[in-house]
Amino acid sequence: MEIKNATMEEFDIAFDYIEKLWASNDYDKETIRKVYQEVVEDKNVFAFFLYDEGKVRGFCHGTYFNTFWHSGKSCYVSSIISNEEDRGKGYGRRLMDHAKKLAEDIGCTAMFLDTGLAREEAHRFYEIYGFEKCAFCYQLKLD
Repeated sequence: MEIKNATMEEFDIAFDYIEKLWASNDYDKETIRKVYQEVVEDKNVFAFFLYDEGKVRGFCHGTYFNTFWHSGKSCYVSSIISNEEDRGKGYGRRLMDHAKKLAEDIGCTAMFLDTGLAREEAHRFYEIYGFEKCAFCYQLKLD
């Protein structure tokens, strides 16, 4: 298995994962391309792919931020997804392990993520990994 930082060359692959993760959203590919470019260029953001046997098996993206809640730098995992046919093969754990190492290496004191209410399989994965339910997530869409 190999982890590779995301670059613009993999945008189409990343876009496929983004669409799968948030299938209820209607994405404009060119808008997401601009966001993706900002992501791969920002030092406070990480994005990477997991390859195995020459094939992309998963994608992870997140950001680092300072918070008073944990008195310092934290890591927010915005996206973590493996191919549906590859679930149960350890790819999700490998993605999360790498995100955790990146966070630890820059001094983060906690990791956060949120997940859709109906994604019970994902909830089990996060809890087995060691995440604890600690809050509700609310969203306010802005014009």
